[in-house]
Amino acid sequence: MIKKVTICGIDTSTLPKLTHDEATKLLQQIKQGDDFARNKFVLCNMRLVLSIVQRYSNKTNNIDDLFQVGCLGLLKAVDNFNTDYNLRFSTYAVPMIIGEIRRFLREGNSLHVSRSVRDMAFLALQTRERLEYDSDKQATMDDIAKELGQPVEVVKNALDAISEPVSLFEPVFCDDSDSMLVMDQIDDKKNTDERWLENISLCQAIKTLGEREKQILHKRYYEGKTQMEISAEVGISQAQVSRLEKNAMTQMREMMTTV
Repeated sequence: MIKKVTICGIDTSTLPKLTHDEATKLLQQIKQGDDFARNKFVLCNMRLVLSIVQRYSNKTNNIDDLFQVGCLGLLKAVDNFNTDYNLRFSTYAVPMIIGEIRRFLREGNSLHVSRSVRDMAFLALQTRERLEYDSDKQATMDDIAKELGQPVEVVKNALDAISEPVSLFEPVFCDDSDSMLVMDQIDDKKNTDERWLENISLCQAIKTLGEREKQILHKRYYEGKTQMEISAEVGISQAQVSRLEKNAMTQMREMMTTV
């Protein structure tokens, strides 16, 4: 991680940090309409924006633009955060910052994938996960297309159009005491605060898994590998990979229904 970065004229190494108590106090003041507290809180959280921007720095020639867009996401998070959620602010803010950055990158790319194709790809990925969980075997393209009621070529072309791996368990932010995984999702009207909280519950559920289960889920849904490929890499049978994956998914579902 870069320790000193000058971006948008700001030396980020000089940005102040907040303790948990200080952050809580400022959030309470912001809720009461204190603009000074809001400005201070935003300034102290610009490191959070920087940590996310660095992940996308190879996708644009203007890192300053990316930082400013990320700060817009930070401002939205500050203005919409509800202290009654009983969550870390960073847990709530990261998805909003990422959303603004990804929207900016999509709109700035003349060759970007259309909304309908992107949504079809996400639906196909979600359908594959559900079919494989239910049947305990690898879903084929025909299986996915049949379940979606779409021609195989439509589904295949949608998946091929995704320019980078889609992660359900991608690490997006780490600080001194915590790390966070965010489940990618279709960008639609269902992305309410309730949906964000559901995804946060998923993040917490993932943290309860053992290292082997996390490794398998990462390879399966981030790297897009088959159970047979994972079996060869990890050194266990395909049946064991399938069982571990299914157990991990079951454990997460149970955890999410109890939180």
